[in-house]
Amino acid sequence: MKIVIALGGNALGSTPGEQIKNAKITAKNILPIIKEHNCIITHGNGPQVGLINLAFDEGKKVNDKVYEMPFAECGAMSEGYIGFHLVNAIKNELKIEGIKKDVISVLTNVLVDKNDEAFDNPTKPIGSFYTEEEAKKSPFVMKEDANRGYRRVVASPKPLKIIEEDAIIKLSDNGFIVVACGGGGIPIYEENNKYIPVDAVIDKDYASSKLASDIKADMLLILTAVKNAKINFGKTDEKDLGIITKEEAKNYLANNEFKAGSMKPKIVSLIDFIEQNEKGTGIITDIFNAYDAINLKCGTIIKN
Repeated sequence: MKIVIALGGNALGSTPGEQIKNAKITAKNILPIIKEHNCIITHGNGPQVGLINLAFDEGKKVNDKVYEMPFAECGAMSEGYIGFHLVNAIKNELKIEGIKKDVISVLTNVLVDKNDEAFDNPTKPIGSFYTEEEAKKSPFVMKEDANRGYRRVVASPKPLKIIEEDAIIKLSDNGFIVVACGGGGIPIYEENNKYIPVDAVIDKDYASSKLASDIKADMLLILTAVKNAKINFGKTDEKDLGIITKEEAKNYLANNEFKAGSMKPKIVSLIDFIEQNEKGTGIITDIFNAYDAINLKCGTIIKN
């Protein structure tokens, strides 16, 4: 099978040391899948891109030689060093098993619409906290964040096209384990036949769904912090979701069973993938149950 594995925040870390440790745990747990299937791995970059942005912001405060780093470039930096850690962790686990397989990270650009309505209402907070007075002087869009101060916010537009898609397909078809679409990919738009980076962040699950659909993957496996998606969350009749149909998943969405900041984008992403791939299977589970989940033994499994 061709499987896109989307790694959640639990697979990574906030510091390089923590990330190396977590990447090793991730590699060890997905290795059984990699051994048997053709895998493309995507990942988030929330903490990492925020820290990179913060480092330049704070550096500028104490040294005017430090310049403001555009957010697209911050995303590219995070995609590079997360990919570096994941690739090395997977290579090390393959060596332990005596398996010869090439692993590569592809710096991935993702096309968005510069007129996406998300740009009219940026919602994704990044970087440092500021006072109201500092926020008013900022050239960026600033919003109050949970009474903790003001932060820069950027748009989160929908992904339209994975620019390096052909390269990812060729590498995968030739036996490479490919790490791609890190942090949702670097957002760019097209104008006058040129690609132009834009300050935004693309949801990792939406980008993973787009990639899985376009390369005609058999399965999209979204790994998160929980074994199953739930309905009636936090209530006495809370229930784990097992194998459900696409229509059942849509009904749960319509009934607002999933929170916008956590499970909702994952469910939406799996539905979108299945609608583009009638025989496709979408799965949500945690890293420790990944292998059993692709064999339909656990997790939340969505099919047509």
